[in-house]
Amino acid sequence: MKLHELKPAEGSTKSRKRVGRGNGSGLGNTAGKGHKGQKARSGGGVRPGFEGGQMPTIRRLPKRGFTNNFSKEYTVINVSDLEERFENGAEVTIESLFATGLIKKVQDGVKLLGDGEITKPLTVKVHKVSKTAADKITAAGGKVEVE
Repeated sequence: MKLHELKPAEGSTKSRKRVGRGNGSGLGNTAGKGHKGQKARSGGGVRPGFEGGQMPTIRRLPKRGFTNNFSKEYTVINVSDLEERFENGAEVTIESLFATGLIKKVQDGVKLLGDGEITKPLTVKVHKVSKTAADKITAAGGKVEVE
């Protein structure tokens, strides 16, 4: 098979509708646009949300809330995740979390939460740790270091 022999699968493509090419085609005369009016004209039509001059719904409803520019969004992992992925005495860093596939991206940092149980002594180095998570790791014989 060569590049010039490639064809799309049978029935996967449709030929485009050629309107305004004479009455014999069945799509001549007004070309499927009806009679006169803004929508029949070239470049005609109204923008999305336009309600014919009436005050649009989006402008009638009140604004609510705001976005805090200083808020931080942390990538969250749980103690139970560490139990599954790491061996005894392992060092848990941001790089090792990426390598094991526990996190895909870091926004403003990584936070460790205390959901689940842990029995392995691990050294954890992340940006933030909840109190319960820190207690569970130290109880298992591990160490917590906040970067």
